[in-house]
Amino acid sequence: MDFGIGYFPTHDGLGPGEVARLVEEHGFESLLFAEHTHIPASRESPYPSGGELPRKYAHTYDLFVALTAAAVATSRLRIGSGVCLVIERDPILTAKEVASIDHLSGGRLEFGVGAGWNREEMANHGTDPRTRMRLLRERVEAMRAIWTEDEASYAGEFVRFDRIWSWPKPAQRPHPPILVGGDGPTVLDRVLAFGDAWLPNYAGRTTLERAAELRARAERPIRFEVLSAPADPSALEALEAAGCRRACHWVPSGNRATVEAALEVWERAVARFTGEA
Repeated sequence: MDFGIGYFPTHDGLGPGEVARLVEEHGFESLLFAEHTHIPASRESPYPSGGELPRKYAHTYDLFVALTAAAVATSRLRIGSGVCLVIERDPILTAKEVASIDHLSGGRLEFGVGAGWNREEMANHGTDPRTRMRLLRERVEAMRAIWTEDEASYAGEFVRFDRIWSWPKPAQRPHPPILVGGDGPTVLDRVLAFGDAWLPNYAGRTTLERAAELRARAERPIRFEVLSAPADPSALEALEAAGCRRACHWVPSGNRATVEAALEVWERAVARFTGEA
């Protein structure tokens, strides 16, 4: 099992390039960034974790700008999106950004995708929350066509374009891994339809049981990975037993001392799990 970090790259915290360099120096395998284009001030959609929405949600850099900084600052680290909110992005532009970063990084991009939870946020991008899952699937399928075909086209309910040329193609073949985020009741359907991996937030036994369901339903290799793994060796043992390939742990946005202290907590938990402590 590999070990990674999740991070909200905020403009008032340690920069994404500096965080990436630090994560690589600590020997972790990957770094996944969160994305929100904005947060509607109405705050009608409740925060899924309950309570007040953390300030960092409204203060992140653009996802692909942050990923570019992380790619330039490192040489081995896998970099990616915890969840890229594809339903808020043009698929042709997003396909170009994904392919460009993967090409420039030498094939180190992980592409986590999802629909998100903030209905006002997606509505501000012209997305109807009621049809967001169908839109997500079409945009991912359209991007896959752009990455893998010299002359791509797509005709769906929401996404439609005639023959186009778009280079560079991703360095990874056929394309960067598509990690489908989410914990909702139909998420496994989406993983099976267009994902290379399921990337949920870790919710203990429920997550482990659904990972077993995914294995039972899958007719092709699909990885199981998690965000928000706790710094707890017993939880890591349970994840490994469930076939988890990568466990990522969120660290707080902040200055270097704050980030490094959180990395060291995760590092100690991993060392106890692996027997190196």
